[in-house]
Amino acid sequence: MIKENEETNKIKKILFCLIVFILLLFYQFSSKINYDILNENYLTIQNNFNLTFINKINKKIKIAIYAYCIKNGGRARVTSLLINYFNKITTFEIALFTLREKEDNEYAIPKDIPRVVINNNIIKIVKKKRIDILIYQLSFYDEIQLLNNLKNIKVIFYTHLSIFDWIYGNYTIFKNLYKNYKNSKYVISIVPFENDYIFKKWGINSILMNNFITFDYNKIVSSNLSSKTILMLGRADAKKKRFHIGIKAMEYVVNEIPECNMIIISDLNGTGKLINLINNLNLLNNINFIGYTSLPEIYFKYSSLNIVPSISEAFPMVICETQIYGIPNIIIGLDYITFYERGINIIYDDIPELLAEKSVNILKDNEYKKILGMEGRRNMKKFNNDLLLIKWIKLILSIFNGETYFEEMKKSEKQLSTNILLNILHHQINLLRIRKPIFKNIKIIHLFFIKNFQVNNYLLFYSILFNNFNKINQKH
Repeated sequence: MIKENEETNKIKKILFCLIVFILLLFYQFSSKINYDILNENYLTIQNNFNLTFINKINKKIKIAIYAYCIKNGGRARVTSLLINYFNKITTFEIALFTLREKEDNEYAIPKDIPRVVINNNIIKIVKKKRIDILIYQLSFYDEIQLLNNLKNIKVIFYTHLSIFDWIYGNYTIFKNLYKNYKNSKYVISIVPFENDYIFKKWGINSILMNNFITFDYNKIVSSNLSSKTILMLGRADAKKKRFHIGIKAMEYVVNEIPECNMIIISDLNGTGKLINLINNLNLLNNINFIGYTSLPEIYFKYSSLNIVPSISEAFPMVICETQIYGIPNIIIGLDYITFYERGINIIYDDIPELLAEKSVNILKDNEYKKILGMEGRRNMKKFNNDLLLIKWIKLILSIFNGETYFEEMKKSEKQLSTNILLNILHHQINLLRIRKPIFKNIKIIHLFFIKNFQVNNYLLFYSILFNNFNKINQKH
């Protein structure tokens, strides 16, 4: 009996070992297949995009995209588009990091994308999740400093705000933020003027990228521009959006075009002062605050003008979207954004009467209105999401494989002409004089300080900007 039990146990052990051996063989075989498939895909991507990297990969490239949230706003919408496009690439494994918990009415992303809420633990999370590349989209300079110290994780700092957000906002943040960008290996700018000129002067290692466009150009039917409806879109509670200028302009517009109405698409939180302003100007019948919607395009079909009174922008999605619908735009001073030159009427003063005058001229002149709309729509034809995805893939793979490839990619980029850069500098300095009279007769101080971020106050910083402008102007 004992011998039979011993024999049975021996057979069981042999069977167990055999099963483990078979499983190991199967795992090695399947791993080899997965490894071969992964590198075959990797090689295909390289061949398709004319890239050559020596090394092979033994796993998918783990990419985490870190954002504030994916609801309400251009940056949130861009984040969702980035995730959806990256998710199509077989060699990428995507994760989403956010500061906010999941909310209702978020922009759509695939359900299988893992999501982590960050709570002052970004370093711990990227290490725990074994992230290869982190795409950081926020502006916390203390976090940026910590991330710059990581050794084995590559961080791409995707800047969604222009320098003017901080110049007109908070100088302390400005100085610390860009000082840390200077210590970063990989920075993405969406503002040509900054990437091609300012960042170079400051020693920031950046490359220019556009944002993904929300709508498919070929599937959009233009507005017929027959209405007298003006749009304002964005976060109305944000000071930099300056919706009060647009509302005040409406007082003058209505005097010329009594049937004109304005639709404001924005979350209603924090808009009490604007609603009181509308009431005080007796414009309740002409201005409609409709609240937040994730489908603003339902209003584009019946609108004839969009105004953007913001003091600063970088790559405003609202201009992209309205231009695709053939809607003319008026902006105040934003000549440094990528697509300002066609289909957009630009003014260089913050006076509501001037904004009203331009609005009335466009709304009353049907021929001019149609020309602006057509030019703006044609301008958006050059923004192609498929081509941008290719550039993103090149960027990710170049950074994954080392700094040398990133530098080579940068060298192939076209730059703005000196004349365009000078014009932008000239206009922005004049706007600064208008908006901050204290700098009207500013003195010239050497550029050295700004290059090393040893500027301690606004006065010195703007003095340096003037010095920089004057030096270049003298050369050309």
